[in-house]
Amino acid sequence: MHLGLVGLGKMGGNMRTRMREHGVTVTGYDRNPEVSDVESLEALVAALPTDAPRVVWVMVPAGDPTRETVRALGELLGEGDLVVDGGNSRYTDDQSNAAMLAERGVGFVDCGVSGGVWGLENGYALMCGGSDADVAKVQPAFDALRPEGDSGFVHAGQQPGAGHFAKMVHNGIEYAIMQAYAEGWELLEATDLVENVTDVFDSWREGTVIRSWLLDLLVSALREDTHLDQLRGYADDSGEGRWTVEAAIDHAVPMHVIASSLFARFTSRQEDSPAMKAVAAMRNQFGGHAVHTPPPPGGDAS
Repeated sequence: MHLGLVGLGKMGGNMRTRMREHGVTVTGYDRNPEVSDVESLEALVAALPTDAPRVVWVMVPAGDPTRETVRALGELLGEGDLVVDGGNSRYTDDQSNAAMLAERGVGFVDCGVSGGVWGLENGYALMCGGSDADVAKVQPAFDALRPEGDSGFVHAGQQPGAGHFAKMVHNGIEYAIMQAYAEGWELLEATDLVENVTDVFDSWREGTVIRSWLLDLLVSALREDTHLDQLRGYADDSGEGRWTVEAAIDHAVPMHVIASSLFARFTSRQEDSPAMKAVAAMRNQFGGHAVHTPPPPGGDAS
């Protein structure tokens, strides 16, 4: 198989390498000429053989960059060709992109990709959506990217967006698991009873029901910085946690834990919680409870 790949960043660049190592010919394009195989999107499409459906995999940031790239490819590709969106697009974008490409006879597959910087070595978990015929056109690339073994790849559904919807829920669950580990770590750090918190987490990596790759990664981070003194307690969100909660609202699905883990990330970005200021003010008003005020210049807080 000869495939075009747009976007050669941390994920895309490693995916190009893994596919090449597993027998897939890849022509890559990136705006950074130092990593790009060709000088333009037009040159990438021109480099693909015309004796089989041309397949171009897009790995650029979600939103406008992906939409613009897919639109440009729709102008360059033709009947029977295929675009794969492997970024973190919202599933509703897939439906719009698929409809736009279909007007030109170009197929569309959405594929959620998980594996991060470790995917090159371990393989990538892939969740794709699209017709059987379109998925078959890109199956050799899926087989090259996926991990060894029976798991790690799923054709989640025939409709555009099925793959990214599955990946969205995956990321929502990821938020919740990380939050649970983080809260457990904070509690263990807060007590004098436990003398080596890192070793406690390390002991959970085998034989327990909460062992996971995320736990392995947390232990690795704690080995490097036992009390995480080098980090600020600020966590971004990529958007997929929000979309998961919004989808839960749309479908009337209770999602207490994932929603709480998303809101915890919002809390991490506040230097001083406005809501807690209001709570303190109300406690002071109804019960005369003490409040904490900021220090005056050169003085101490009260």
